Amino acid sequence: MSSIDYTDKIPNNVDLSQDKALQRALEHWQPNYLQWWRDLGPEGSQSFDVYLRTAVSVDPQGWAQFGYVKMPEYRWGIFLNPREEGRQVNFGEHKGEAAWQDVPGEHRANLRRIIVTQGDTEPASVEQQRHLGLTAPSQYDLRNLFQVNVEEGRHLWAMVYLLHKHFGRDGREEADAMLQRHSGDADHPRILGAFNEKTPDWLSFYMFTYFTDRDGKFQLCALAESGFDPLARTTKFMLTEEAHHMFVGESGVSRVIARTCEVMNQLRTDDPAKVRAAGVIDLGTIQRYLNFHFSVTIDLFGADESSNAAIFYNAGLKGRFEETKRDDDHRLQGRTYKVLAVQDGQLVEREVSMLNALNEVLRDDFIKDSIAGVNRWNKVIEKAGLPFRLVAPHKAFNRKIGTLAGVRVSPDGRVVSEAEWAAHERQWLPGAEDRAFVASLMGRVVEPGKFANWIAPPVMGINRQPVDFEYVRFN
Repeated sequence: MSSIDYTDKIPNNVDLSQDKALQRALEHWQPNYLQWWRDLGPEGSQSFDVYLRTAVSVDPQGWAQFGYVKMPEYRWGIFLNPREEGRQVNFGEHKGEAAWQDVPGEHRANLRRIIVTQGDTEPASVEQQRHLGLTAPSQYDLRNLFQVNVEEGRHLWAMVYLLHKHFGRDGREEADAMLQRHSGDADHPRILGAFNEKTPDWLSFYMFTYFTDRDGKFQLCALAESGFDPLARTTKFMLTEEAHHMFVGESGVSRVIARTCEVMNQLRTDDPAKVRAAGVIDLGTIQRYLNFHFSVTIDLFGADESSNAAIFYNAGLKGRFEETKRDDDHRLQGRTYKVLAVQDGQLVEREVSMLNALNEVLRDDFIKDSIAGVNRWNKVIEKAGLPFRLVAPHKAFNRKIGTLAGVRVSPDGRVVSEAEWAAHERQWLPGAEDRAFVASLMGRVVEPGKFANWIAPPVMGINRQPVDFEYVRFN
């Protein structure tokens, strides 16, 4: 079904009321989720009326409606794309077989691991961003933050439904554990490293939603190819919501750049100290933030060679980005792919089995997509008539996972000594001084149509509303 039933306690389009045991289990989990939201969701926002979109259908022609909602009353639910009759497994050893509606026993542990890892990222990002509302640069941006937050919460529900429905007691325990791990917690951290980093300021938030939510896009696209049909249908709808998160990031960074360029032209200077003195973020700092978030995010794809990636692909559990559009046999036996290694102090390429390099394949697809957005940011600088250009760093830069972990590589791809790294690290990555300066600019602006000095207004508002629309009502 495409329409969503909002009469149930848990909105859904999966006929939840027909499975009483599952319905009871999810309704038992729901209060724990709401308590987590109250404890670790957006700080101080419980009484606000926020102009949010809510899914009302999975029909791409009209899947959402907008209206004021108090966030603790947001109707989080379970939404799957319609089932595609005759769908088959499109890759791996099971290629050509009917897609699975139930978990194949031999793949149970791997499927559960995939779903838990994806699910764990969703509440983690809400936790990372929970304080940002206190320093929002405008109502427009505050509303966008809250929209991202409630949809990340909805994406947690998407994975929890799969765990409850298809994995029995194990699945229920995994769903409980996702509310017990917390971002940055010393004893119970989130599974993936990037989701234990702080998101202390809005430039970090925009970079996170541009780069790290883009990792989410590519991971979800790979899972949308899964031979396990409920997972594929779930992630396809998640991708519909994810697009807005990346828009928030790309447009946010673009607006920061536009305001900086405007001030640079007014002052006729590119001196970072003078630009900062005018209360905007200099382009060099933006580049360092870009370097950090890009490098942290590409680590999320995992080791460049991975037997798990090969197992997931062969089993038909996780495909490549746009798997069915690729012109090969979708089995990859005998195929190779180039990965990086260090030899005699230089980065070199070596051929390895493509099945073992599927993390690297997905990482390279992500990098290509990310660079396209960086080029769009450069158009803003170019239009302002300034010679500076942002550059995505080399994929070996600042890596913590895989063959390149701990290898000192400059943003332009040179292997460097510890001494050279130490001498240039503050030029390449944001330091305490950069973060303190950006933090000093963060002050809450809540009057409709007003914006902090360091960011330009958007070109248009949300859902055809004016930019000075009252996006948040502070009751």
